[in-house]
Amino acid sequence: MNARRIEGAVALVTGANRGIGRALTEALLTRGARKVYATARNPEALRDLRDDRLVSLRLDVTDVDQIRAVGEAAQDVEVVFNNAGVALPGGIADSTVLDRARREMEVNYFGPLQLLQRLALTLARNGGGAVVNIGSAAGLTNFPFIPTYSASKAALHSLTQAARILLGAQGTSVFGVYAGPVDTDMTRGFELPKTSPRDVALAILDGIEAGQEDIFPDPFAVDFGRRFGSSPKASERQLATMAAAMLSASAA
Repeated sequence: MNARRIEGAVALVTGANRGIGRALTEALLTRGARKVYATARNPEALRDLRDDRLVSLRLDVTDVDQIRAVGEAAQDVEVVFNNAGVALPGGIADSTVLDRARREMEVNYFGPLQLLQRLALTLARNGGGAVVNIGSAAGLTNFPFIPTYSASKAALHSLTQAARILLGAQGTSVFGVYAGPVDTDMTRGFELPKTSPRDVALAILDGIEAGQEDIFPDPFAVDFGRRFGSSPKASERQLATMAAAMLSASAA
């Protein structure tokens, strides 16, 4: 078990301006984090979070220079939350599929990879610490209505598994988060039961403090994780049925 305490920790959150990232930032402060580096492409969006422990930094996770600057600024970081993400709905046979897939891979996979590359030694110097990759249940079994997003989150899931082994040697705990539908800008337009970002953030922190390597932070995710663990093929069929129902409803 690789439990990590939040109280007194120095954390860094990418995509902290909204959704799960914003909720994580607020929850970290509430739980007693010593410092939170809140990063966003537009850090001005964080100005209403007034706390002396908050350090806002500009970060587009696809920008190597900005990643380097954040790495230099956050020399005391102990817990890294790879949260920034993008989802671009569409099929796999339309004219935009390659552009969408490349964009999602740049943000959802290469972004976390570049940040880990930059901060791995920093975490080692600070006692090992932890990495928390905010993935998706869609990274375990492809959600057909967001196929390229699912593929990018599958890549992040694979990276999480590798990092758990490779960074574990330096004492770094690596957590994977596999959320279901969350009530954020990313899921706007999807008619599904959704969990609030706040509830998801609290469940993530609870999972970290309990040492749960794989965190399923909402009711959909818990049920999905159970089904996936029992039969990945059954999960695939379940999602195919769900996708067909959604497509039928949208066409009606």
